[in-house]
Amino acid sequence: MIHPIPADSWRNLIEQIGLLYQEYRDKSTLQEIETRRQQDAEIQGNSDGSQVGEDAGEEEEEGEEEEELASPPERRALPQICLLSNPHSRFNLWQDLPEIQSSGVLDILQPEEIKLQEAMFELVTSEASYYKSLNLLVSHFMENERLKKILHPSEAHILFSNVLDVMAVSERFLLELEHRMEENIVISDVCDIVYRYAADHFSVYITYVSNQTYQERTYKQLLQEKATFRELIAQLELDPKCKGLPFSSFLILPFQRITRLKLLVQNILKRVEERSEREGTALDAHKELEMVVKACNEGVRKMSRTEQMISIQKKMEFKIKSVPIISHSRWLLKQGELQQMSGPKTSRTLRTKKLFREIYLFLFNDLLVICRQIPGDKYQVFDSAPRGLLRVEELEDQGQTLANVFILRLLENADDREATYMLKASSQSEMKRWMTSLAPNRRTKFVSFTSRLLDCPQVQCVHPYVAQQPDELTLELADILNILEKTEDGWIFGERLHDQERGWFPSSMTEEILNPKIRSQNLKECFRVHKMEDPQRSQNKDRRKLGSRNRQ
Repeated sequence: MIHPIPADSWRNLIEQIGLLYQEYRDKSTLQEIETRRQQDAEIQGNSDGSQVGEDAGEEEEEGEEEEELASPPERRALPQICLLSNPHSRFNLWQDLPEIQSSGVLDILQPEEIKLQEAMFELVTSEASYYKSLNLLVSHFMENERLKKILHPSEAHILFSNVLDVMAVSERFLLELEHRMEENIVISDVCDIVYRYAADHFSVYITYVSNQTYQERTYKQLLQEKATFRELIAQLELDPKCKGLPFSSFLILPFQRITRLKLLVQNILKRVEERSEREGTALDAHKELEMVVKACNEGVRKMSRTEQMISIQKKMEFKIKSVPIISHSRWLLKQGELQQMSGPKTSRTLRTKKLFREIYLFLFNDLLVICRQIPGDKYQVFDSAPRGLLRVEELEDQGQTLANVFILRLLENADDREATYMLKASSQSEMKRWMTSLAPNRRTKFVSFTSRLLDCPQVQCVHPYVAQQPDELTLELADILNILEKTEDGWIFGERLHDQERGWFPSSMTEEILNPKIRSQNLKECFRVHKMEDPQRSQNKDRRKLGSRNRQ
């Protein structure tokens, strides 16, 4: 049945959303974490520690569905996540809308369809919150007359980049989502609109995000060198409209939104019926968004990597045949100091401090360079090898002197010979991190989810973490990660489920997901999101795109 929402009613709802996007995002992810904790504890208590395999999991899910069908009150239970709950917002959820309450559709729809409606509703309302924050960035900061006089046009261009283009796209995108909502209170789909915008319009995000390195540097320089700029920004941040949020949180809005939009589509994809048309549009939208996010990440990395490679090249002096460091396809993975063992391996030499001497390693994605640090912040290169010709081996526990020692073999070094180095790290985690970076194909303690195992140790991020080194992984709240390696001194090498990015992070930033059923469910959802391209779905893609345009 068609139940149109009056345009004025829907616009009033959008206007009443009181959260800035930064607030919405924090509330959303914190609620997501808490919901997982409750599910983990509840299911763990019910399962009583029993082992859950794939077939058993499917049987339990079928049983749960039968119970929900037999018990109407459970069908109408509200989902845990109340994303827009705040004093300034009249509505929390899709099913809180007066039109929904009075239409009777909650008595008709199945529980999974209600959850799907909430997921699509969240995408729309969060876009409205995002647009509100973007508008504040432009009207309150960018168009401030005093700020315009302080900033040189080139500084303003670097600081705000193409944010007007980003806001214009968001406005058109939100308008189309609003029109779709107005067609029927039961939302037909939103992913077809997302797909079209990701394919045709979201390139503005790539331009904005690729400028991030220069944007951050310019902002820091302005704060340090222009007192008038620093004072004005502090004054503007105190305005009640900013709700205590810093100017920098507004500048990073586009990057946060494009990554979050991909996760919102993933959430829809988990709810739609398999092999349905809506699954097809969700998969298409997710694939396009993945391409945009990947291009954004590459844009940021390309800017910073080029400058980093030039800086490293200037610091190197070659004792061997010179190796060209700068290459458009090369980037730094890890650098740092290790202790090299020298001399015969006798009990006598093991007792002396002279057994080890310092060396410095630069590991790139395709090359290892081994140096000694010399005066003047320079590095003297005495050996190198292609990364593909490196092998590592951990030593058995041989006492305190050989703690955290591993063997590095260069199958073909700078002299076209095999070379072996016995290296000592400062800690167990540092040793593991070097071994993982030097030989990425080496088998880790736990197997990656890509092996399609039904159970694997997992954690969820409960404190955000910003990577401090190239081999580390930046974590956002509510990220779910598979554990590939753990150290006794508090570090985890993990793989994030939603994008398969790998890296190290402190275990204190996460908490383990203990229940095997929840872990299995997370993996199944991930497999579904990243399923292989279906030829039949590809043939239907253009038809869906045309149908979407006809609906406009």
